Amino acid sequence: MELRQLQYFRAVAEELHFGRAAQRLHIVQSAVSQQITRLERELGVALFDRTTRTVRLTAAGQRFLQHAERILTAVTAARDAIDELRTERTGTVRLGTSTGLGTRLEMMLAEFERRAPDAHIELVNASTAERLEQVRSGDLDAAVLRGFPENSDLELLPLWSDRLVAGIPARHDLAVLREIELARLAELPLRLVTRARNPALHDLVTAACRQAGFEPRFGPEFTTEQDTLAAIGFGAPSWTVYYAAQAAGLAFPGVVWRPLRAPELVMPSYLAVRPDPPRAELRALIEACHTIGN
Repeated sequence: MELRQLQYFRAVAEELHFGRAAQRLHIVQSAVSQQITRLERELGVALFDRTTRTVRLTAAGQRFLQHAERILTAVTAARDAIDELRTERTGTVRLGTSTGLGTRLEMMLAEFERRAPDAHIELVNASTAERLEQVRSGDLDAAVLRGFPENSDLELLPLWSDRLVAGIPARHDLAVLREIELARLAELPLRLVTRARNPALHDLVTAACRQAGFEPRFGPEFTTEQDTLAAIGFGAPSWTVYYAAQAAGLAFPGVVWRPLRAPELVMPSYLAVRPDPPRAELRALIEACHTIGN
C-alpha cells in the first residue's frame, strides 16, 4: 500500500468522481483509476460502486476512509515536524531550479521577498529527476519544472509557458530571416540534450519536427553552453533550441537567435510541491510564483 494510493482514494471519496479527482490531483484520470484498482486488489474488497453515471463509497470504502484520513493526517504532521527541524525556525525555503529561467527567477525572488520579508530562500540546481525526488523526500520545499513529468505523485501548480527559439550560425543563409519555418532546418544537424537528461524538451522538439514533416537529424549532444554554441558559431553548420527568455539575454559570437514558425514549440512550467498544506513561507513562494506566472 502506497501513500499516493491513499491520497488518490481520499480525493475520489471526496469528489465522488474520478475525473474531478484527477483534475484536483493534477494527474490523468487513468492513473487514478489504476491506483484505486490496485488498492482494491490488495485489500480484497471494492471501495467504490461505479456505474456510468455515479460513483459511491461501499461500506468497506466508508470504513477504510476513516483509517486513510488518520494515516494522511499523521504523515502531514510528521512532515511538518521535519520541516520545522530542517529550517530551524529560520523561515528558509529550499527551491529547486533549472537553467534558462531568465528574468523570471529574479522577479520571483523579488516578489517572494515582498511577501515574506523575514524569510530566506535557498536555490538548489539539480536535474529534473533529482529535484522531484528531493521534493518527495522533503529535502526541497518546492521545485520549478519544465514540462509535465510522467507519473508524478506531487502537486504541480501551473506557472508560465516559454516559446523556444532556434540558435543557428550567423553565417548561414537562414540567418537573414526574421522568423524561420521549422521545416527549413531539416537538413541541419540538431544539437539537443539526450532524452535521459531532459525528456520533456527532447520530446517537445522531436514531436514538433515530425509535425513539420521531417525526422530531426541529431548531431553531437548539447553538452555545455560554451562548447555547443562555439561549435554552432564556428564549426560545421548545425542548430539548437533555447527558451526565448534565456536567449534574449545571451549574446554569443557567431550565433543568432531566430523565432520559429511552429506554434507547438511552447514549454509549460510548473511548481512541484508535496500535496500537503504549505507552511507560511512556502505559501508566500507559491503566491509569488502565481503572480509572476500571470
